[in-house]
Amino acid sequence: MILRAVRVVLLLWLWAPVGALAQQAADAYVQPQIVRLPLVVEGRAIEVTAHLYKPPGEGPFPLVIYSHGRAGSRVDRARLRYPVPVGHGNYWLRKGVALVAPVRPGYGDTGGADAEDSGARWRDAECYSDPDFMHTATQARRTVVATYEWAVQQPWVRKDRLLIEGQSVGGLATVATAALNLAGVVGTVNFSGGSGGWPEMSPGKSCKPGNLTQVYGRFGQQARAPSLWLYAENDLYWGAEMPRLWHAAYRAGGSDSTLVQTGPVAGHDGHQLMLRGGRMWSVPLNAFIDKVGLLTP
Repeated sequence: MILRAVRVVLLLWLWAPVGALAQQAADAYVQPQIVRLPLVVEGRAIEVTAHLYKPPGEGPFPLVIYSHGRAGSRVDRARLRYPVPVGHGNYWLRKGVALVAPVRPGYGDTGGADAEDSGARWRDAECYSDPDFMHTATQARRTVVATYEWAVQQPWVRKDRLLIEGQSVGGLATVATAALNLAGVVGTVNFSGGSGGWPEMSPGKSCKPGNLTQVYGRFGQQARAPSLWLYAENDLYWGAEMPRLWHAAYRAGGSDSTLVQTGPVAGHDGHQLMLRGGRMWSVPLNAFIDKVGLLTP
């Protein structure tokens, strides 16, 4: 019952239409512009809904391209309204950094078919399938790449100061995008990245996590920009051990990467680190921003 209650709260924040809880927090912040991006995804023109945070003025500004996570059911995916928490968008605005968070095909107002299913399947508390996490990662990063290609055409974007960031499956998509070494991307930030978890039935143990270890290892052989990985010890989707193994596999490929595994997110599933644990992640993220020179004139 506790796990189910935790997940309901998370869905209220990230997936459902704005409720009283989300609205109370959102009222204190600058709200996003909701825009339709004319993207070309794998050669196909598509309009993608996105939330845009842009500082006042003409710029050009450094830009963060943010990737959202993935809900387990089709209904919940269709309910996505806030692809990035409003507070996190404002974190970047306060630094003079713009942020764009596209709603990938298969989610929210963008709609369309779901192309990101890994094939992870559970029976009771046991994973019985052989999920293809490379498929999920490469499908999700297509929208990231298309958003990047749109962004570098905008006069208000600094072409040499882009950072890619994501949470959960969006974190995995971010790591996948890092492997492409896109021009002007100075760093990547992975919040609680992964795929295949089911905390209600198997808390702290995801579906065939060794499959994802191999995927992260391959990306780590290719990526060259520095990356920061942020996970909480009490993440109910992955547990504490697997993020360490995933990061070790990634770093073994030669990538410049740092893992920060925070203490527990008190009173919450640690998968909510971005939403609930700002005091734990803001210090290492601020240091990473300095390291990669995102704010350098």
